[in-house]
Amino acid sequence: MSSKDKNLSVFENDTIPDASSMRFGIVVSEWNREITDSLYKGAYDALLKYGATTDNIKKMNVPGSFELTSGARFFAEDSQTDAVICLGCVIQGETRHFDFICMAVANGLTQLSILFTKPFIFGVLTTDNLSQARERSGGAHGNKGTEAAVTAIKMLAEKKRLIEDHNLKRKKAGF
Repeated sequence: MSSKDKNLSVFENDTIPDASSMRFGIVVSEWNREITDSLYKGAYDALLKYGATTDNIKKMNVPGSFELTSGARFFAEDSQTDAVICLGCVIQGETRHFDFICMAVANGLTQLSILFTKPFIFGVLTTDNLSQARERSGGAHGNKGTEAAVTAIKMLAEKKRLIEDHNLKRKKAGF
């Protein structure tokens, strides 16, 4: 079955780590608000489902998807944030604006991930039209906000595992 005919936001609960000790920042674009509100709901509900507490989830609204990187940087500098989920929707128009925005956000979040060694999750829909965006924000293809939240949880769990493995090796080596 191709992904165009599949809800990709369905997960096996036993493969998702416990998020109860994890702290999340969610940056949400106000542009295409119908879509981004649905993405946020998907992300927020998924974080709660997998154990995150409401106190450990902070939300920031930014005007558009281009500003997601700046909002993410604000959370990056907050020591109380372990991972940042960025949610937006850029719909293809008649100009190249779409290409510039999508590339800028992807590059910006990649740079932040490298600089801060925190997961910055690209939960930005890049669709041809509003119908496709609706299908991916709670419609037939699931909710990419849910997928972004699960990605953040898994990345934090992997980071924790690596740190614990490193500390165990140091302990065995007598450090």
